[in-house]
Amino acid sequence: MKLIVVDTQSGIPKYKQIIQSIEIAIAENRLQKGDKLPSVNKVSLEFSISRDTVLLAYDELKKRGIVFAILGKGYYVKSVEFSFEQRYFVLFDELNAFKEDLYTSFLETIDNRAQVDIYFHHFNLVMFRKLINESNGNYSKYIIMPTNLKGAASIIKTLPKSDVYILDQTNEELSDYPSVHQNFVKDMYSLLLEGKSKIDLYEQMILIFPGQKEPLGMVEGFEKFCSDYHFLHQVISHFESHFMKKGTVFVIPNDRQLVEVIEYAKAQNFRLGLDYGIISYNDTPLKKVVENGITTISTDFKNMGKSLAEMILTNQKFQLENECKLIVRKSL
Repeated sequence: MKLIVVDTQSGIPKYKQIIQSIEIAIAENRLQKGDKLPSVNKVSLEFSISRDTVLLAYDELKKRGIVFAILGKGYYVKSVEFSFEQRYFVLFDELNAFKEDLYTSFLETIDNRAQVDIYFHHFNLVMFRKLINESNGNYSKYIIMPTNLKGAASIIKTLPKSDVYILDQTNEELSDYPSVHQNFVKDMYSLLLEGKSKIDLYEQMILIFPGQKEPLGMVEGFEKFCSDYHFLHQVISHFESHFMKKGTVFVIPNDRQLVEVIEYAKAQNFRLGLDYGIISYNDTPLKKVVENGITTISTDFKNMGKSLAEMILTNQKFQLENECKLIVRKSL
């Protein structure tokens, strides 16, 4: 691994990138006290930057007491006993019970080894861009939850690539970035297949998919399953009374629609698990007891936070699919 990395496409000033590179190399024990830094000319030529830029970085490191210079020989590490504070920028879509579990697990695993600042974009592209632009150059790691925002990838690519991690949802445009994510297409398909023996007792399936926050992969996985196994099915954006028919299984990613369906069914004296079925997304303690138990498709958000923190702390970079499970209860 190179001691110094300069990304010419980054918004971070190049001299700051050189300083960060040296500090990280010392923090990771790749540079020891007394080790010589790459020469000013070498860094200048390798990254096609001016000697003045490199000298500015090295002089700043001298002022901080981290390096010293020997006339005619170069720059050397003077001290490894300095305060190098890792700062993590965390950008979530929103805060809910699942994301709170994820964030808490992440913090517990980081265990005070970095300052963590969390922000929320609330599925708003303008806010997403503003928060990323304002953070650029101020953090050592950037942990981004891009959801299904169109244009998010191009904004993320303004950040230093080596410091970015993608969380929860990813896509082809972000495939070069390390991530801990859900595979919504595969999870929806495989877990409906796992529950097929119970789904077979019903006549049709309806996915209630508002489409503003929910991952698009859910629709793809749902439609592929229904097509492969010849289930009568529909994808609707919101619930209306005429969709409530006996023999229907509702797949419901959004908890507001979950409440609407249950309330209307009870008014019609429909029996959950018999006259109709429900598969909800994302498990909560409440779903264990509501209506004698709601069947869920759910990932382990605590594991997601822990896995991401471990990846960052060990400086590993790969794409990790977080496990998702079908939890069968009496609603199916």
